[in-house]
Amino acid sequence: MSTVRPGAREWLVLSRLPGIGAVRLAEVASRASAWPDGWLALLPKEAATALRLWLDHPARSPLRGDIARAEAWLAAAPARHLLHPDHPAWPRLLEEIADPPPVLWAWGDLGALSPPRLAMVGARRATREGLTNAARFARDLAGRGWCVVSGMALGIDAAAQQAALAAGGASVAVLGCGVDVVYPARHHRLHERLREPGGLLLSEHPPGTPARPAYFPRRNRIVTGLSYGVLVVEAAERSGSLVSARLAAEQGREVFALPGSIHNPQARGCLRLIRDGAALVCEVDDIIAELSQWQPVQAAAAPLAEASAASNPRLGDPLLRWLSGTPTPVDALVGLSGLGVIECQRRLLELELEGRVAHAAGGWVRLSGA
Repeated sequence: MSTVRPGAREWLVLSRLPGIGAVRLAEVASRASAWPDGWLALLPKEAATALRLWLDHPARSPLRGDIARAEAWLAAAPARHLLHPDHPAWPRLLEEIADPPPVLWAWGDLGALSPPRLAMVGARRATREGLTNAARFARDLAGRGWCVVSGMALGIDAAAQQAALAAGGASVAVLGCGVDVVYPARHHRLHERLREPGGLLLSEHPPGTPARPAYFPRRNRIVTGLSYGVLVVEAAERSGSLVSARLAAEQGREVFALPGSIHNPQARGCLRLIRDGAALVCEVDDIIAELSQWQPVQAAAAPLAEASAASNPRLGDPLLRWLSGTPTPVDALVGLSGLGVIECQRRLLELELEGRVAHAAGGWVRLSGA
């Protein structure tokens, strides 16, 4: 029996068929034999009719415009990819979840998917302690050869991903919009960095898709589905991070949480998770011990760091990567960068003299063009 499988273009078409969702398409993919007849026999009528029209008369298919735009985007620049279940870089962990995406749009370094992956999530309005903890855990994970997966959101997500990349590690951002859309807008530098060596942007939505509130809860299932476990750094009692923790548990992933003060509203979600059975962690070794079967050979971070610095010399600065148009206090910069207070202040003075940063009310800001 023939075992011909659909290629990238065919998967692109399958992902755009009407009348079939991600769950049903995954089921069909697992049962279908030869392409295309085996698929046509299993697809719902509306989807099968649309596929047959595209196969027999592509010029008449309503899908033609979408397919042409998608292929033009993929061809326009290097490091743009359409991942599908038959692609060699497809994350096999996604096959374990109930509703895997049919395809993933990717922009960046596919090598970021090679190390074992841990999701890090938490509050958007994070405390300074939370940001410091996120950066510390991400740096330590990168040093152990782990990839940090998150959603490029404000607060904990961004702090963790920036720290992992700055440490020469890998980080994958799963977006609730197209991979070419910067959301939130203030993260344009992080978005740029995630397209360079060690970083990767992923989305189930085609390029150009704007961010919509309904997309983010769906996005979370991919963040956790890509990962062996999820670490909740900070979370209020009613938090999207708790949704991620629930999804992770339903997917059979390990759930970890950092404890915090009972007086800190942003710690109450983590305390609740711990009460309900999440593993309490105080250092990366606590996580590694639980996930020891996935621990990589200690290596890979250094080559990524060298490649990143070579492609963009500004990434080597220990402070500039943490600064934006929003004032950041010195104590937060100390925690995020890993520098001592005196060294941090010395470097800020140098950057100020170079015209790259300025002191403002509430902290330091990065100047435009720096």
